[in-house]
Amino acid sequence: MRVIVLGAGIIGVTTAYELLRDGHDVTVLDRQAEAASETSFANAGLVAPSHAFSWASPSAPKMLLRSLWRDDQALRFRPSLDPALWRWTLKFLGQCSSGKAAANSQRKAQLCLYSQSRLGVINGENALAYDGQQGGLLYLYRSPESFAAAQAKMEVLKDVDVTVKALTPEQAAEIDPALAPVAEHLAGALYGPDDESGNARDFTRALAQLCREKGADFRFGTTITGLERQGDRIVGVTTDQGALTADAVVLCLGVYSPHLARQLGERLPIYPIKGYSVTLPVAGRNNPPKLGGVDEDNLIAYCPMGDSIRITATAEFSGYDTSHRPQDFRHMLSVAKQLFPNAGDYAQPSYWAGLRPMTPRGIPIFGRGRHQNLYYNTGHGHMGWTMSCGSARIAADLVAGRKPEIDIAGMQLQDA
Repeated sequence: MRVIVLGAGIIGVTTAYELLRDGHDVTVLDRQAEAASETSFANAGLVAPSHAFSWASPSAPKMLLRSLWRDDQALRFRPSLDPALWRWTLKFLGQCSSGKAAANSQRKAQLCLYSQSRLGVINGENALAYDGQQGGLLYLYRSPESFAAAQAKMEVLKDVDVTVKALTPEQAAEIDPALAPVAEHLAGALYGPDDESGNARDFTRALAQLCREKGADFRFGTTITGLERQGDRIVGVTTDQGALTADAVVLCLGVYSPHLARQLGERLPIYPIKGYSVTLPVAGRNNPPKLGGVDEDNLIAYCPMGDSIRITATAEFSGYDTSHRPQDFRHMLSVAKQLFPNAGDYAQPSYWAGLRPMTPRGIPIFGRGRHQNLYYNTGHGHMGWTMSCGSARIAADLVAGRKPEIDIAGMQLQDA
């Protein structure tokens, strides 16, 4: 079949790869000049099934409320007149019970585990350079209370076979010696030995090049303007560069997916949640962490990436604005310096802000809506890198009319 993939981020490119493996004729459209130029450009870099908790939780409403007058909250709510924000927020708050949080977290974890296994398949088939690193991730806790709460919370993921180990600060420092100078300030750590990390942008671009070599047609600098319909089928995609015909279309446009779906009468519950990242160069004299991880009490992630280290933080409900100022990074850099004072050259930060395509439950949307040959693979939120390879295989299986290898109940448009 001739399949058009809309979007060349990590989700779109992995989808193109799996469609090519199935023998389809694949075209990928994206308005940017190259792959992974938006949400996938400078994300946290963590492939983390053991961190697959739903953001919609019993603690989230208070955090959003406090953020109205405090800037140190991991979730920041910025009220506006946008009706989509209020519709999304009401749905998000409706998912904040302990029971729904547990169910959503388990669904996320199952998808993350499956996706990590598919990442292993892709890496086994190809030699892609993306600063990939195995060996696990560390989740650090500053207080005995937060550490105890985290161990209790982790039982939800253990029920779906996520491996996690509780460590003393000294044991964490043995795994990553960069923690030794600050071990006395930690109450403990959780260790996901099967988690990994890597540069999602480099992975996406390397995989896109591989897809080109296998025959995929990537059309960058191409703005998608609409979908041509005949009855309950999509027969083509219109762009500022002309129209293309298709037997099937896969929508992987992240935060922009709802805009196109709205033309078809579909309302996707996806809203952009802004995240911030800073990348620091690592000189020979620096002592960066060996493994990536998260300072859980501050919700600041860190990840070594070759000759640099990336630090990420914050989930800001502020629409489609990606602007940023140096002061937006002040808190996260202060925490990072306390934790890893010699991690990198803090005098040479590279700032970035991007938009996560969040659904209220934190679960992506697969399958079809009103049209028989339009397939959704979108809404992966803050875990698009972790979920990408498995999501791509699911989308390709659905296009082929096959049952996916994992149960996607609760992950289709009618469930969102």
